[in-house]
Amino acid sequence: MLSDWLRSKTDWFIIPFIRLLARAGISPNVLTFIGFLLNAIVAWLVAIGQQRLGGVLFIFAGLCDSLDGTLAREMATTSRFGAFFDSVLDRYSEGIIFFGLLLSAFKRGDLTELILIYAAIIGSIIVSYTRARAEGIGVECKSGLFTRFERFLILMAGLVLGQLRLALWILAVFANFTALQRIYHVWRATRRGKD
Repeated sequence: MLSDWLRSKTDWFIIPFIRLLARAGISPNVLTFIGFLLNAIVAWLVAIGQQRLGGVLFIFAGLCDSLDGTLAREMATTSRFGAFFDSVLDRYSEGIIFFGLLLSAFKRGDLTELILIYAAIIGSIIVSYTRARAEGIGVECKSGLFTRFERFLILMAGLVLGQLRLALWILAVFANFTALQRIYHVWRATRRGKD
């Protein structure tokens, strides 16, 4: 996955930063919550038309979202609740960003963007749900073209570069395509297990 490759290339910078956070006593759950709060501010900025500024702040929110697990491993405080809390706030964070986009498109009366936002939300939810449900029946399901990291990158680029509509088209199409990839993956895995 792209996120794993990027992490391997940035460990030289990330690990010292994570150790600094650990020494400061910032817990992984606090970092997760900070990421959520930053996403809420991003949503507000997007809703009032400050998309580029929102996109820049979205980068920092994404860092919090991606580093909380590494911080938990560094502090040896990984827990089932921490993993659950992280996943739930990730879904809320994604939802609140799309809500900000929805308000912006609604204020401008942009029906096309409203439809694209709805399709992107559905795709994002189903990508996450298919993984959770697959793991609930004992099938690992991390496959697919557009995981959360790829969706984050596309949306961030769309906001920062002022290409939101293009980003929404990509998200609407490829998030749903990824959901279909995961459905197919689970179908094949359960066929092999004769379920």
